[in-house]
Amino acid sequence: MTNSIALGLGLAILVALGINFWFGFDAHIFLAKQFVDLIQVMAFWR
Repeated sequence: MTNSIALGLGLAILVALGINFWFGFDAHIFLAKQFVDLIQVMAFWR
């Protein structure tokens, strides 16, 4: 991954989170729960 791709991806994530908080969506809570589930699945298969 080049620096420009990493910066673009990071900027896209920040913009998405900003829109999420600005409009009061709860997508960040859903994504956090899904991430915790993913970590648990990965820990099981480790």
